[in-house]
Amino acid sequence: MGRGVSMLTMARAAWAGVRYTVVVPLLHVAVYLCAAMSLMLFVERLYMGIVGAVLWLNRRRRRRGADAHDDDKKDDSDDLEAGGSAEKPMVLVQIPMFNEKQVYRLSIGAACGLWWPSEKLVIQVLDDSTDGAVRSLVEAECRRWASKGVRVHYENRSNRNGYKAGAMREGLKKGYAKDCQFVAVFDADFQPDADFLRRTQEVGSACHAFFGFNGTAGVWRVQALADAGGWKDRTTVEDMDLAVRASMRGWKFVFTGDVKVRNELPSTFKAYRYQQHRWSCGPANLMRKMFWEILTSRQVSTWKKLHVLYGFFFVRKVVAHLVTFLFYCVVIPACVLVQGDVRLPKYVAMYVPAIITLLNAVCTPRSWHLLVFWILFENVMSMHRSKATIIGLLEASRANEWVVTEKLGSTTATTVATKKKKNQNQGFHTAEIVLGICLLYCAIYDIIFGHDHFYVYLLMQSAAAFVIGLDYVGSQ
Repeated sequence: MGRGVSMLTMARAAWAGVRYTVVVPLLHVAVYLCAAMSLMLFVERLYMGIVGAVLWLNRRRRRRGADAHDDDKKDDSDDLEAGGSAEKPMVLVQIPMFNEKQVYRLSIGAACGLWWPSEKLVIQVLDDSTDGAVRSLVEAECRRWASKGVRVHYENRSNRNGYKAGAMREGLKKGYAKDCQFVAVFDADFQPDADFLRRTQEVGSACHAFFGFNGTAGVWRVQALADAGGWKDRTTVEDMDLAVRASMRGWKFVFTGDVKVRNELPSTFKAYRYQQHRWSCGPANLMRKMFWEILTSRQVSTWKKLHVLYGFFFVRKVVAHLVTFLFYCVVIPACVLVQGDVRLPKYVAMYVPAIITLLNAVCTPRSWHLLVFWILFENVMSMHRSKATIIGLLEASRANEWVVTEKLGSTTATTVATKKKKNQNQGFHTAEIVLGICLLYCAIYDIIFGHDHFYVYLLMQSAAAFVIGLDYVGSQ
């Protein structure tokens, strides 16, 4: 009995030594670091909120001024064919796809139905499918539209070098694409409205700046593509890579927020995780590879370099992920375990995060009722994104991992696929389960010994971690 008490006393003494010499000082540093990163994120979100509000007001003013011309904008495709076609630019529409059995008809049909003079429109289906049956189906669909007089070309490579970027790069080298002045890009699940090209060609903007192209539903000048060096496959975000290089060459971007294109969200949580890994790892890896290229660029202002390096890359693509995980999943639980030794300032724990959340949510007022669930979900996902960001920064083994997001297409296909998934065991996500256990322990500890009521948050956050860890997210 005495020996057991002695061992317990020694363990407590050892923990006290580690606590006051290692844990508490490190936690103080982490709190200051989170405070600094939170303020950086707050300033960036506030700035972007102001810019967004100004652009929205300008767009609304222009829309009011254009009301008198609404009748002209409702011309049908026959009217477009009949007059002014000689003045229209030659447009190439690229549709890259890979084993897209469920959605290929939707994207090809939508592209072939665009309102544009037939002699000025070329559709290019870039099919990298490895499934022979899918290749046959896609090629047959292209032939069907070609028989109707649409200039649609089916292209299939013997390899997947460069993935999507490689396919589009090879597509631009085709002889029939040489005369095109613009190129529009749509992923296989995107279905543009018939007036997409007309609305994007006629758009104007009072604010020309840089933003990250997301690789689809966009129109590029072929000259801009060539001047920027074309598509490169050095990262998994070839679209952002191209946008940054074009921006550094002095090209300006126009965002048309009122032009919307139907598309499909990730069909399963597994697909969503792969997508988020790519979207978090790729930008961090691109920042690593382009840092000096951006810094030494002589064709843009110092302000623009600062915006791209600091605002776009560092704050949005690195800090945003790291501070969310570090603060909500590490610092707050750790502060609970060292009651009284480390205090969280209220502006760090409450005010700044609340304002940042509201600024993020203001663009989607229809989803405000889901705000709490969204916060809890994003906090858990921040662990996955932070890991991907670090992989990208260090260019580790999974930095160039490319997994195509699975698509289900029509409602019928979605229903069938969902039924199949219900009969499959998707497995567990160990890291999220461990996080849930740690957060639950901290919540119980705070209930017993704490005074700050952090257990309310910790209980909800641990529940979210368990829900995700046990794979109860998505279509199941």
